[in-house]
Amino acid sequence: MGKSGGEHGGGGGGEGAAPGVTRRRALWIGGGSVVATGAAALAARDELAHWWWRLPGNDKPRTAGEVDFRGAQWVAASPENYRRADRPADYEIDRVVVHVVQGSFATALKVFQDPDHEAGAHYVVRKDGHVAQMIRELDVAFHAGNRGYNERSVGIEHEGFVDRPESFTAAMYASSARLTAGICRHYGFPADREHIVGHVEVPGTDHTDPGPHWDWDGYLRLVRAELRRGARATERPPLRKGQPGPG
Repeated sequence: MGKSGGEHGGGGGGEGAAPGVTRRRALWIGGGSVVATGAAALAARDELAHWWWRLPGNDKPRTAGEVDFRGAQWVAASPENYRRADRPADYEIDRVVVHVVQGSFATALKVFQDPDHEAGAHYVVRKDGHVAQMIRELDVAFHAGNRGYNERSVGIEHEGFVDRPESFTAAMYASSARLTAGICRHYGFPADREHIVGHVEVPGTDHTDPGPHWDWDGYLRLVRAELRRGARATERPPLRKGQPGPG
């Protein structure tokens, strides 16, 4: 076959190439443009994937009964007590809100299953440390009395009463700390009093929980200790159906 113009020449150049640029060099430059265009397309696709879940009618895949915390018992709250969402794609999660039920573990489950209650938390922790999950972390629970805080936080209820220090057992603190540490790790926010707050600290609330007997210093020490222990202690398991706890 004959040689095409500029294929081997140093100065002829290919059609459309700048003077002194070989056809091969022109193709390499063009290839770089294709690579750059491809990278931009991938970035656009990733951004679209991020926004896709914000569009009406598009939901992240989920299976009924799956839990976000290893060992939690799944007890579904009434759909009237939360708003279906696709967090953190649509709302960034950067808070844990600590609550106290002002009642028993069973009472909390009952009221959060009641559609007329108009409130619910993601988790309820029993005094023996057993954890029930009632709302997926994907979704916006109506727990804080403040729309912005509901959208950005995970709500954890604790069995007991704000005026009874005996409500807050070592087993409850330890289990709740493991739960909170896993949330901090998963969503990438620090374990401090800016990001782990009581219901009483939510702007506009009229609630007083967790009350004066909640040991904030001890609780944060436990959360940070769990984080120092590493992912083995606080890892988020592959989602699976929650198993009922004792009693």
